[in-house]
Amino acid sequence: MVDAILARSKELRQSLTDFVYDAEGELATAFEKFVAERLAQSQSKDSKHRDTVVDIFLTHGQVGTKTPLELFIEEEPELSAHDRQLLLEWKRNFSGLFAIQEIIPDGFKLMNWLTTKMYIVKPNDSETLEAMARLKQGEMLVTRIAPIEDYWTIFSPYVQLGNLGKPKLAVAIGNFRQNYKSDLYGDAPELLEEAWKSVDRYHQDFLDFFGSDQVTMSGYHLGKKIAEFQDFLTQRRMDEVGLDSNKSLAELAKDAGVSDEELSEMAEAMGLDAESAAKMIQNKAAAKMVTPQIELPPELKKAEEVTVLAHPRWGQMLLTTYTQFETVLKSEDWKSIKGADKLIRKYLTDAETNYFVWHRLAEQYPTELENLLRSFLDRPEFTLKQDLDPLLQEYHKPLVPELPDIASVPLHLHNLFQEALAEVSKTKAKDKAKQPSKGFKRG
Repeated sequence: MVDAILARSKELRQSLTDFVYDAEGELATAFEKFVAERLAQSQSKDSKHRDTVVDIFLTHGQVGTKTPLELFIEEEPELSAHDRQLLLEWKRNFSGLFAIQEIIPDGFKLMNWLTTKMYIVKPNDSETLEAMARLKQGEMLVTRIAPIEDYWTIFSPYVQLGNLGKPKLAVAIGNFRQNYKSDLYGDAPELLEEAWKSVDRYHQDFLDFFGSDQVTMSGYHLGKKIAEFQDFLTQRRMDEVGLDSNKSLAELAKDAGVSDEELSEMAEAMGLDAESAAKMIQNKAAAKMVTPQIELPPELKKAEEVTVLAHPRWGQMLLTTYTQFETVLKSEDWKSIKGADKLIRKYLTDAETNYFVWHRLAEQYPTELENLLRSFLDRPEFTLKQDLDPLLQEYHKPLVPELPDIASVPLHLHNLFQEALAEVSKTKAKDKAKQPSKGFKRG
C-alpha cells in the first residue's frame, strides 16, 4: 500500500507535468529548447532517458529567472501550505546510480554509488512498487529521486542494470557521467566544490609547467610532455605534504604509519606508486579526492600536430585542427582553401570545439571570425557580440562549463576504476594465454 503523502505527491507530480506540457509562450519555448539540447548532448536515446530529461526541466529548467516548479506554485493558488512545502522540497531531486542495500516492505534502502550516501526510497504508486518488487539486493538502478518529508520517492522512470562486476560498474559510471553530468555529485555539493577546486588547481599546475595556456606540438612530443607533467604533479603534491622523493619505501611507510608491505600492497591495489600512496595517507584532502591519471589518447599520440587550450573552468581542449582553422581565418578568401567548408562545419557541430574554443578564436581573431561566419552562414548582419552565443546554443553547445574529466574524483571511485582496470587486464592476459601459438609449425 502507498501512504497518503506518497499518493498526494503522485497527484502533484502529475499536475506539475501537465502544467508544463500544456504551457504556451515562453515556458513552452524554454521546455522545447531544454529537452532538445539535453538529448543532443547525451549518448542515450531511449524513452526513459527522455522522460528523465523532462523531469529535470520541471525543477531545474529556467524560464526567465524562475523554474517551472516555481511558476506552477505561483499559478496554483488552491495549493495548501503542505503542498507548497512538498513541491519546494523537490528542488533537491537528483539523478543517481544506486545500489540496492536493503529491501523494505514499501521500498528500498539505496546507496548512491557516486557519493556513497544512503536513502530510504519509496515508490509513490502501487504499480511501480509492484514492478520493483522483483528487484534484489545488490542490483543497480539509474533513476531520479525526490524528498518526501523524512524519506525519498522515485521521481523518474528507473533503469534496471542488474548486478554489476567492477568493470561493468565502471562503465555504468562513465555512461552516467555522460548522460547526467549536472548530477554527478547531485547530493554532495561538498564533493562538487572539491572537484571544481581541483580543476582550477590543475590549470595553475598546467601554466606553471607549460608556461602558457595554449601550446602546439606533435602528438608524439605532447605525449612525452604529459608524462613529464604527471611526474611534475606527483612531485608537487609530495612537496606539499612534506614527503621526500629521495626516501626509500621503508622510510615512506614509516612516515605514513604503516609497514612497507602494507604500503606496497595498497599502492599495487590502487595502481599507484608508493610515493603517491603514502601521500594519500598523510594528506586528508587527497584521501577524499584523487586526481585521475593523465594519458594522451592513442589517436592524438599519432597526430602531426595537437593544440592544447587550457582554462580554469573548461579544462583542457586538445585539437588537431586548430592551426588549420587559424589559417582559414587569416586567408583573404576562405572558400579558396580546400576542405574549409567541412572544417568550419566540424567546429560548429563537434562537442570538443565548445564555447571556450569559440570564444578563444573570437578573442584572437575578432574581425576575421565575424567575417567568416557572416559569409559561411549567409548572415550579413551577424556580429560576434550579439550573435555568437545564440549560434553556439543553436548547435547545442553549453554556455557554461560542465565538470571536466581532469577533475579529481572521490577516493572510492578512483579505487573502483583501478580495480576494474586490473580485472580487465587479468582477463585479457588469460585470454591471450589460451590462444594457440602463432609460431612456426613443424613440417
